[in-house]
Amino acid sequence: MAHRAVLTARQRAALFDLPTDEASLLKHYTLDDEDIEHIRTRRRPENQLGFALQLCAFRYPGRLLKAGEVIPEPVSRFVAAQLGLKPDDLLPYAAREKTRREHLDALRKMYGYKMFSGKRTKKMRGWLDRNAEAAQSSQALVRGFVEECRRQQIILPGTSVIERHCADALVAAERRIEARIAARLDAKMRTQLDNLLIEEVDGRVSRFIWLRQFEVGKNSADLNRQLDRLEFLQRIALPSAILDDIPAHRVAQLRRQGERYFTDGLRDITSDRRLAILATCIVEWSAAIADTVVETHDRIVGSIWREAKKICDARVAEAQSEIAATLAGFETLGTTLLLAKGDEAAVAGAVDASCGWGVLENLVARAGTLGKTVKADALAYVEKGYHRFKLYAPRMLAALDIASASVTEPLLAATDVIRDKQDIPSRSSPFLKPQSKWRGHLRNPETNRDRLWVANCIHNRSELQTS
Repeated sequence: MAHRAVLTARQRAALFDLPTDEASLLKHYTLDDEDIEHIRTRRRPENQLGFALQLCAFRYPGRLLKAGEVIPEPVSRFVAAQLGLKPDDLLPYAAREKTRREHLDALRKMYGYKMFSGKRTKKMRGWLDRNAEAAQSSQALVRGFVEECRRQQIILPGTSVIERHCADALVAAERRIEARIAARLDAKMRTQLDNLLIEEVDGRVSRFIWLRQFEVGKNSADLNRQLDRLEFLQRIALPSAILDDIPAHRVAQLRRQGERYFTDGLRDITSDRRLAILATCIVEWSAAIADTVVETHDRIVGSIWREAKKICDARVAEAQSEIAATLAGFETLGTTLLLAKGDEAAVAGAVDASCGWGVLENLVARAGTLGKTVKADALAYVEKGYHRFKLYAPRMLAALDIASASVTEPLLAATDVIRDKQDIPSRSSPFLKPQSKWRGHLRNPETNRDRLWVANCIHNRSELQTS
């Protein structure tokens, strides 16, 4: 028999206490003409009011009034007013225990209420078994049980009885789920999972503990450590189908247990439970680590983009003095030409008089260079971060099974070209620019595909941020 806390004191009060707010009183405790007619068959005022209160308690919250229970003043006042009585008329009620039992029997015959016993107990246990797996929490299961009893006009048993039945159903549901997951594992999978608790990494921690030690990083070293774990999980090759038809909250619960247990604790629990926890963690961690890899990569891309933007801004700042000097040179030449306007001989000598042809050639060349510097955006400098991508990008592309919306299909096609070392087609995709535009910027043509991918990844990211 399971023994666990199912409800808190506040939750019990919300489910089983008589309501006192006006809206609930109007909804649940308004008596119709037939009710009042039945109530009037009781002779004394105290019996009429007591009979009416028992009827109201049957309807909501669906339980018996306890012997000696104190009725909240708003409830007694609301019900008494409908009968033309005073709340104090209730005080002598049930001085004889027999009276209360007679009223209970009369109400059951008049309104069809049934006690929680015999075949009705078996029926409600069956309801609990069918609904326990899907219950989001113990409170939700108790609430559903109470509402089902109300619907079937079954008088609620004591709170402890309800909690015990619900706790038993929850434990049985957990055991069924664990057995279901374990039954889907073959002998090889079971051995691999148990080995996670035996193998050690660097002689310090078990393989299981090592696997769950992952978080979003900020550099290629962090990402490679994440890929170590992801590749290990992929070698286990545990299919995600083993969690089919398992409610999501049950999967999350098993994962939390795996992340809370130490290795010794997992070794000590029963086989099905241990295997279910390990299998759930492997499947869930595979997806979680893949997400972590993508997020870490995104951080690295963002870092490279920010560094490239700093370089771009620094180059523009450094060129300010050259820009000023170049403009001053052109201003001097322009002034001299304007002064010699109309005199062909003077115009011909204006260049020699202002700066000289050699200096003019330098000014023109410098103006072209400065123009490119000023026009360039951060994308022109992203290849300086290529070495960081080179440390992990091949592993990441091989490890991740990437799918996308149709708008990003050209990006995925480009990554396939890079990963599979295919030749870039002559009619390039919208994602890939022709190599001839890049060959002058790259010192090593053999790495063109990889660098194109790096640059365009960051270009796409910057366009998304701008939009």
